[in-house]
Amino acid sequence: MTMISGASSPLYAKRRRKNVITMGLAFAATAFGLTWLVLVLAVLLWNGFGGLSAGRVYRNDAAARRGRRLAEPNRRQPGHDIARGGSRTPLGILAGTYMAEYGRYDKLSSVVRFINDILLSAPSIVIGLFIYEIMVAQMGHFSGWAGAMSLAVIVVPVVVRTTEDMLILVPDTLREAAASIGLPRSLMIRRVAYRAARAGMITGVLLAIARISGETAPLLFTALNNQFWSLDMNAPVSSLPVVIFQFALSPYKDWQDLAWTGALIITLAVLALSIIARFLGAQSKSS
Repeated sequence: MTMISGASSPLYAKRRRKNVITMGLAFAATAFGLTWLVLVLAVLLWNGFGGLSAGRVYRNDAAARRGRRLAEPNRRQPGHDIARGGSRTPLGILAGTYMAEYGRYDKLSSVVRFINDILLSAPSIVIGLFIYEIMVAQMGHFSGWAGAMSLAVIVVPVVVRTTEDMLILVPDTLREAAASIGLPRSLMIRRVAYRAARAGMITGVLLAIARISGETAPLLFTALNNQFWSLDMNAPVSSLPVVIFQFALSPYKDWQDLAWTGALIITLAVLALSIIARFLGAQSKSS
């Protein structure tokens, strides 16, 4: 009786062929996605670095040459808009903490979770129209506060969902160990659950900030835009996504170059936040 070794059996050869085909398709899909990412970044760097200089960002040469009295909207860096929307992250973290730690199986948590999932999938332009109806129409004018509120409605659902998911992934044995030494639930959440889920929670905040950093539609309906330098949040204010949108549609080559530069600034800001988040996540794992 002849014995067929595992390496030479037909079943092993069939599985090996399937594995090679699957791995090849996976690598091809990865290469396809990375190719487009590299092309987008290459075009952005090629067109954006040309206008990335102090003279182009802080001076009004392009408008002055045409005799227009336009202030430089690029003075408002993307951090202003990110900070306005990102300042709502504590609200999302607290809501996600409640649903994961206090009311995981409550009916109220189920309702909040369902509404939160709806907000996650809602188009940003619909959110902008909603804030326009409840704030701009009632106030009678566009304002920076309305723009901040529209960005907050986009940020909070992402933070809530990621915070809840990351806290649920924390093993219950850690909670039981903390309870066994007499730690109150509030201290257990801060010192045990948050530390274990810190990397995922930071990633969720980063995803929320990355989403709003390029949002244009809700700002068009709420903050509108301001061609002049203004810090009055009760009036229309400039924002980098809207500036990019308007300058990209302009017929002037120098304005189009500034649009590419603004897109590069947003991309660099998001990449910097990603690096910081990874650094903080690595520190939390080591501690």
